[in-house]
Amino acid sequence: MIHSTRPALLRWLAAAALTACCGVLVAYGNVRPADPARVSQSSAPVPHALGSPVISSKAHRDPRMEARISELLRKLTLGQKVAQMIQADIRYVTPEDVKTYRLGSILNGGGAFPANEKHAAVSDWVSLADRFYDASMDSSGGAPAIPIMWGTDAVHGHNNVIGATLFPHNVALGAAHDPDLVQRIGEATAREVAATGIDWTFAPTVAVVRDSRWGRSYEGYSERPDLVREYAGRMVQGLQGTADTPSFLDGNHILATAKHFIGDGGTNHGIDRGNNRSSEQDLLSVHGQGYVAAIQSGVQTVMVSYNSWQGLKVHGQRHLLTDVLKTRMGFDGIVVSDWDGVDEVQGCSKDRCAQAINAGIDVIMVPEQWKAFLQNTVAQVRAGDIPMSRIDDAVTRILRVKSRAGLFEKGRPSSRPLANKAAQIGAPEDRAVAREAVRKSLVLLKNDKCLLPLSPRTNVLVAGDGADNIGKQAGGWTISWQGTGNTNADFPGGTSVFDGIRSAVTAAGGTATLSAEGSYQTKPDVAIVVFGENPYAEWHGDIKSIDYQGPSDDGHEVDMQRPAPEVSAFDEANPKVSEVSHSQAPVAPNADLALLQRLRHSGIPVVAVFLTGRVRGVTPELDASNAFAVAWWPGTEGGGIADVLFRKSNGEVNFPISGKLSYAWPRGGGGSSDSALFPYGYGLGGCIRR
Repeated sequence: MIHSTRPALLRWLAAAALTACCGVLVAYGNVRPADPARVSQSSAPVPHALGSPVISSKAHRDPRMEARISELLRKLTLGQKVAQMIQADIRYVTPEDVKTYRLGSILNGGGAFPANEKHAAVSDWVSLADRFYDASMDSSGGAPAIPIMWGTDAVHGHNNVIGATLFPHNVALGAAHDPDLVQRIGEATAREVAATGIDWTFAPTVAVVRDSRWGRSYEGYSERPDLVREYAGRMVQGLQGTADTPSFLDGNHILATAKHFIGDGGTNHGIDRGNNRSSEQDLLSVHGQGYVAAIQSGVQTVMVSYNSWQGLKVHGQRHLLTDVLKTRMGFDGIVVSDWDGVDEVQGCSKDRCAQAINAGIDVIMVPEQWKAFLQNTVAQVRAGDIPMSRIDDAVTRILRVKSRAGLFEKGRPSSRPLANKAAQIGAPEDRAVAREAVRKSLVLLKNDKCLLPLSPRTNVLVAGDGADNIGKQAGGWTISWQGTGNTNADFPGGTSVFDGIRSAVTAAGGTATLSAEGSYQTKPDVAIVVFGENPYAEWHGDIKSIDYQGPSDDGHEVDMQRPAPEVSAFDEANPKVSEVSHSQAPVAPNADLALLQRLRHSGIPVVAVFLTGRVRGVTPELDASNAFAVAWWPGTEGGGIADVLFRKSNGEVNFPISGKLSYAWPRGGGGSSDSALFPYGYGLGGCIRR
């Protein structure tokens, strides 16, 4: 089945070669992957030299470095080589373990902290990094000193660390349509991660999301591969620095990871870890575009996806990981598994998986059962189940990335330029970038009678359960894995939506009153209702219907067998963008809708601010509002919302409302949306004058 699709691969590679040399986004002939309605078409392939690498990375090989790597590789025993391929979670491994077993890398998963202390100080993170580093460099037992790497999921800022700047999630950044902003976010994130002594982030996600019922939709920039491709390269450059220049992986930058290879955003019915049934042509021309740009920009690691392709788990597919990614796409860095991802490969378990290693995975993330995995893998090599050449290739790649990152020369984490600089965490310049991102990503879907932007010299009621809830506005992958269990006290320096509104209004002489349930003593001039999805992350965030039903439908249920139409992309044909009221079957109002309706029926102009990790069917909520703004999950800098909702005190526009949808907005009314209420690229601007 796999080999029968290989001609499609060659046609895609031909197009990618043309892209690499000419800067043109091409799939097949004149078909642009940016057009979801046409990506399944094909035409004559573009000829190219099949004998040369298709993608040219800016991170070039250094012959002297390669020679040093070969010499070091010869000094390692089989057990030491396999240990370099193991990545354990800090909750299940100690520095003494690293010294004994010579592990190559560690990670902190979502909700993992030094000493299990959620409020660990920057110095605690650096101290732990030092202890792991020292253990890896201890050669007293005769093993060569090889510096360890530490990876973390800094997916919207350094989101595991209290006080860090948390940026809007990727779904919001897509609406900003600003690649330069994305690169600056990468730079800021790298600085804050480096301050804690960590070397490596598992970001960016470059998924092209085709069904927003998927619980990781907010990790995708767009439904369109051209925008994902443009952003992927710039985020990698921001995190790692510019390849082939002195900034590359210097003290201000960290290793980036393009993930999840490949097709995670296109699973059937949007089921997390589900099956992507795309043809190889569509898999590569749609879901592969972010990897093209990431590799061109010199990304050093690629993480494998949990999903299957055509019924087989990608973690076990040699064709995709070795033939496509490593050989044809020319990727010479590390291929890392996802958390216990080998466990889902047919015939494998958490403590052994020769198939995944043979398929091309170099670093195996086995957070807890790493000792058994190490022992079993050594035994499998000795039994001939895994070729020694495959082990040597994996370790060569690991040593290459460590060398490129300068880990052999940088010394202890505490000795590096930004280490232990607590002021770098949540630095004012980083928060300014995040606030800019909040402003630029807000999308206005409705603005009756030019209600927005508002005058700040007014009496404002701020309502809704999201108005003064930084945890809710920050979304998933925030301190904890699911983003739950946090209070405003866990975000020192952060600003809720209400904080921003109150600051803007009181500075101009107006008043802002907070009442989550929408009560008031004096009738306000306007009500701003902040509501939407509660935080969630992978797997738990899958939903059955795209319709928004209020906080009770926050995605915390998983039905892996739910039926749904065979539809994966929104239909953009002839959307009625000027209409926001559409008939549908009556439904019992949820608490959010009831609040909007009650305020509206009281004669109060209502501005809805929707917090969400994805596009949702919100027709009733649109109908109940005078103005409707999508704020996505904006992160810690909620003041950016007030920046665009309110004018200056003299009546001039403060910041223009400029966000445009990077996903078509669905009408709702079922499972996967079958038509668009608002098309890709839609977004109203606020009125310059009333």
